[in-house]
Amino acid sequence: MKERLLALRQMVRQVQAGTGMVAALAEALIEAIDLTEPTLGAWHCFDPEYLRLQARQLDARPHKGRLHGLPVGIKDVIDTHDLPTGYGSRHYEGTRPASDAGCVAMLRAEGALIVGKTVSTEFAFVAPGKTRNPYDPAHTPGGSSSGSAAAVGAGVVPVALGTQTSGSTIRPAAFCGIVGYKPSYGLIDRTGIKVLCETLDTVGLLGWRVADVALVASVLAQRPLEAQAGTAAQKFRLGVFRPVFWHEATPAALAVFERALDRFRAAGHEIVELPDPGDFGALMAAHTAIMSWEVPRALAYERLGDGAGLQPRTYENIQISPVTTAQVYDAAQAVACRERALWKEAMTGLDAVLTLPAPGEAPLGLSSTGNPVFNRGWTQLGLPCVSLPAGHGAGGMPLGVQCVGAMGADASLLAVATALETVLGAE
Repeated sequence: MKERLLALRQMVRQVQAGTGMVAALAEALIEAIDLTEPTLGAWHCFDPEYLRLQARQLDARPHKGRLHGLPVGIKDVIDTHDLPTGYGSRHYEGTRPASDAGCVAMLRAEGALIVGKTVSTEFAFVAPGKTRNPYDPAHTPGGSSSGSAAAVGAGVVPVALGTQTSGSTIRPAAFCGIVGYKPSYGLIDRTGIKVLCETLDTVGLLGWRVADVALVASVLAQRPLEAQAGTAAQKFRLGVFRPVFWHEATPAALAVFERALDRFRAAGHEIVELPDPGDFGALMAAHTAIMSWEVPRALAYERLGDGAGLQPRTYENIQISPVTTAQVYDAAQAVACRERALWKEAMTGLDAVLTLPAPGEAPLGLSSTGNPVFNRGWTQLGLPCVSLPAGHGAGGMPLGVQCVGAMGADASLLAVATALETVLGAE
C-alpha cells in the first residue's frame, strides 16, 4: 500500500507540473480510497463517478487554473451544491445545499479536484465521527476536522479543508503527522459553512507540506501567502512560550519539542524564552465563556427541537448555560480584547512563537478527540498558527511543534514554517 500512495504523490506533482492527466490521477485516487477507507473511515461522501466526471472536465479545460487537478477534501460542515452536506449529523443526512460555500467555489474556479466530503464531528463540536488515526486505527485522529486530517495523513489527498473553533485543525494535524494551518481570524471567507461560534470559527487547511497549504490559502484569501523562494536559508528570531498548563504535556511531547528547539538553534535560528505578557489562564476562561454563550445560539434551531437525530453528547452541550450570562460573555470579550493588545506588543521583534500543538500523542480510543488546551488561547486571539510534524513517541504516534504568528502576518508565518519544516525534515 505504501508504494501505491507514494506513486499517487508523484502523480499529483506531475499534474501540478502540467505533465500528467487528471483522469489518470482520479483513477489512482479511487484505488487509494478503496484501499484505505475500510480501516480509515475518513470520507462521509465519496462518489467515484463524480470524481471521474470532474477529471474529464478539467482535462478538457483550455486554460488551467492555479490549482489545476489538485485533489482537495472538503470537511462536511462546508457546503457543496453537488455533494451532500450533513454537518456531521444524522439530523441533516442527505441534505444538498443550493450552492457551494465561497471557499469551495474559489477552489473549483482555479481547477481543484474536489475529491469528496470528509468526516466531521457533529456540527464541528464534541461528538466524534467514525474516523480513525492513519498511524494506528486504535487511536483518535483528533477533531473536529478528523476526516480531513486522516485523509491527508494517510497520503490519499495532499490538501483538505477543515475548520477550527478551539483546536480542530492544529490538534488533528499533530495527531496525524501532517501540516496544519489555521489562518488569522477572518482571512478566509466563511460564507456557506455551518456556524458553531461566530467569534471563533476559522477555515483551516491540512496538507502534506507547508507549500501545499500556502498555495491553497493564497487562492482562498486572494493574497500572496506562498512562502518566498529561498526562505529555507533565512534565519529567524523565535520566541518559546510555555503556558501555565505546560505541565499537562507528556514527557514524550516535551522531549520532541526540546529536540526541535536544539535543531532550530543548530540551523542558526535565534531562540528566546517569551514570558506571558498578560494572563493566558484568563484568556482560556474567556474562550470557554464565549463558546458557552455563542454555541447554543448558533445552534438554536437544533437546541429548541426535540433532539431527534442528534447525538446525546451534542444535544447536552448545546443547551444554555445558566452561569454564562450576558455580563459574563461581555466580560470575556473584554478580556480577549485586552489580551490581543498585550500579545501584539509582546510579539514585536519576533518572527514567530513556538509552543506545543497538543499535550502529546493521539489518545487511545475513539470516544474523545483529544484535549485542545494548547490551541484554545491562540484561537481566541485570532492569531495564525501552523503545526509541523517533529517526531514520534515511543509508540510510533506523531508529535509536533506549533508556530504562532502575529495577527495578519500569515505570509511571514508560512515563510518561517517553511524554513522550520526543512530543518525538521533533515536527518
